[in-house]
Amino acid sequence: MSDRQMHLGVFVLGTGNHVAGWRYPGAADSFQSLPVIQAIARTAERGLFDLLFLGDGLSADPNAHPSFTVRFEPVTMLAALAATTTHLGLGATSSTTYGEPYTVARAFASLDHLSGGRAAWNAVTTSGAGAAANFGRRHPPHAERYKVAEEFIDVVRGLWDCWEDDAILADRETGRYIDAAKVHRLDHKGPYFEVAGPLNIGRAPQGQPVIIQAGASEPGQEMAARSADLVFSVVQDLDEARAAYAALKARLPRYGRRPEALSVLPGVMPVLGATRAEARAKLDVLQGFVTDSNSLSMLSNRLGTDMSAYPLDGPVPDLPLPDTSHGFARTMLAKARRESMTLRDLYNLTAAARGHWVLCGTPADVADTLEEWFTTGAADGFNILPPYFPGAFDDFVDAVVPELQRRGLFRRRYQGRMLRDHLGLLRPERRFCRGQAAGSPA
Repeated sequence: MSDRQMHLGVFVLGTGNHVAGWRYPGAADSFQSLPVIQAIARTAERGLFDLLFLGDGLSADPNAHPSFTVRFEPVTMLAALAATTTHLGLGATSSTTYGEPYTVARAFASLDHLSGGRAAWNAVTTSGAGAAANFGRRHPPHAERYKVAEEFIDVVRGLWDCWEDDAILADRETGRYIDAAKVHRLDHKGPYFEVAGPLNIGRAPQGQPVIIQAGASEPGQEMAARSADLVFSVVQDLDEARAAYAALKARLPRYGRRPEALSVLPGVMPVLGATRAEARAKLDVLQGFVTDSNSLSMLSNRLGTDMSAYPLDGPVPDLPLPDTSHGFARTMLAKARRESMTLRDLYNLTAAARGHWVLCGTPADVADTLEEWFTTGAADGFNILPPYFPGAFDDFVDAVVPELQRRGLFRRRYQGRMLRDHLGLLRPERRFCRGQAAGSPA
């Protein structure tokens, strides 16, 4: 067995990652059903997955993907899953543009305690401008959002470090509950935030919850190199993925980090069949549910431009990178140019996997491709995006995971109980908060 093992996450949307996956026979049709999500989590844990991941958004569009519009608040949902899982990492998105560092730090520290050390925070800047109206704010431009995010992450990590590991004494004989000398103020004052601290919860079991990042822009990549433990990437081409992987890993040494301190997991939608023809037939059924309204809405969101103004059977227009998500737009426009796609081709691709990579074939076909990407410097694992639940995810866990195990590429049992154990990450030292004891005079 190889020493290097693949990491696997599952990106959960209750109605499936395909824009119309909920219409597939036998598919779940709700992202507001706790039993549905609990069943997915049980399957992920049975498949020895590193992580279950829930994205989030802060606005609703009835024409968008149904799970983007109707869903639980993700940290609340993960707290419920913490009680019904034992090893599975639990990751969720929370915004640095429309959140507060203290609230985010407290929520994910709480989740880490509730789950016994399995929490992960996906720090996003929120690309969609529609959220601004729900918070009474203007939507900051891309560059400013990343400046805010960088400081936001520093504050959150500082708050997580305000408590030393042994600060809680709970000594019944002396009556001392907390050693105040081991609880520290943060006293952060920066361009965007002023936060005194300390956090009102003890140090997390992982020391710090895992940090996820998914930005593909220049500031997003730099922020990932500086702060992230996991990166979710958008890919369509092997050579491009290898180049992006190498470029990101090359940024880490300037922050005193080794390449293996950060794992890159491209998003991939597997559509499986006992034969290639059967897999293709499944994909054809799913694509048959695509409508102009749901696909064009998704494509417009990804490209940051209203695409309804362009002819569907014409070429994909030359568009600048939007002020929303650079990663999806750059990857999709590059594929369109490379393959001379029409706009209809591109919107069909977007409907299938929301701009992510689609793999259609037998379990062996899919394992072959994942192995190639993993062993040739394009990925450290994959974020699996089943087109619908539960059937498509069951297919992956029951057929592809055993194939990867036979090849020595994936674990046969969990080696620890915390998410950092699964990812091969050390528990971080307490170094982001050096403030004086909280009980000391200012």
